Amino acid sequence: MSCYKGKYHDELIANATYIGTPGKGILAADESTGTIGKRLASINTENNESNRRALRELLFTTPGAMECLSGVILYEETLYQSTADGKPFVQVLKEGGALPGIKVDKGTVELAGTNGETTTQGLDGLGQRCQKYYEAGARFAKWRAVLKIGPNEPSQLAINENANGLARYAIICQENGLVPIVEPEILVDGPHNIDKCAEVTERVLAACYKALNDHHVLLEGTLLKPNMVTPGSDAKKVSPEVVAEYTVRALQRTMPAAVPAVVFLSGGQSEEEATVNLNAMNKLKGKKPWSLTFSFGRALQQSTLKAWGGKAENIQKAQAAFLTRCKANSEATLGTYKGNANLADGAAESLHVKDYKY
Repeated sequence: MSCYKGKYHDELIANATYIGTPGKGILAADESTGTIGKRLASINTENNESNRRALRELLFTTPGAMECLSGVILYEETLYQSTADGKPFVQVLKEGGALPGIKVDKGTVELAGTNGETTTQGLDGLGQRCQKYYEAGARFAKWRAVLKIGPNEPSQLAINENANGLARYAIICQENGLVPIVEPEILVDGPHNIDKCAEVTERVLAACYKALNDHHVLLEGTLLKPNMVTPGSDAKKVSPEVVAEYTVRALQRTMPAAVPAVVFLSGGQSEEEATVNLNAMNKLKGKKPWSLTFSFGRALQQSTLKAWGGKAENIQKAQAAFLTRCKANSEATLGTYKGNANLADGAAESLHVKDYKY
């Protein structure tokens, strides 16, 4: 296969490898204005530019947190914002050792001819937007495809459509200097068991890597952001060791060794659950040619949000909560987490939202 060999070739590989450094992971702070509004509403805080900026500043300036993070995904508004003192967020992240990333998709729309399945928008004008984001300091990108498990879902049409969309996005990003995070999220909604989730995950990942190969994407300059293989939200839970075994096996069967890292999404798991499952994967013996790290949004922010409550006087308390989660997940990427971060307010509560929109 003839992979991308353009001017960003070496840079893409170096950045993808860096983001996948064991001991580090990604903070997903790319919630759309509407989604962050729901988060702020949960702590009775108004959804305005000032409060959105304040929350992100709280996260990005937490002492010690950046030692656990290799990247931060930003929403377009945040990419161009600065701290209260006027320092651009991009500069804050780079000085802390975290690469700035950018969400580039434009959300999902229903896929005609299916039973409520979706495809992701945003390919029109993507090349020009990627150029602009690269100039602003972004070095990687995120595009979320969403699939669901149902009696006849996901359909082969939805699998193929989303795999091709991810592959087109990925090669456009690489041509413009951004490492693409390939995110085919299979929603946890439903009563299915873990075997069903594993079967669907393997089908979806196999289709994605076929499409990435067809589009000549440089796999060494990409990252995969998949769901963990778990039972559905309405099914009986299984142990972290079982989640680890099923998830790693699904990756072994479908994911090329050329990809440097898997950065898992939390998919509505509680903060603690996501951390413990990631830790179990890294403790698991067996072939793992990629590093297994995290790209968590809600699972890094929930207890922080509660501790902050939108009040300036709570910033230190909120930053302490954020640092706790960052350290816990950093340890989980090494398989050394001891379960000692489950004391924070909200760390054990489920973050599942049916048919989640980002």
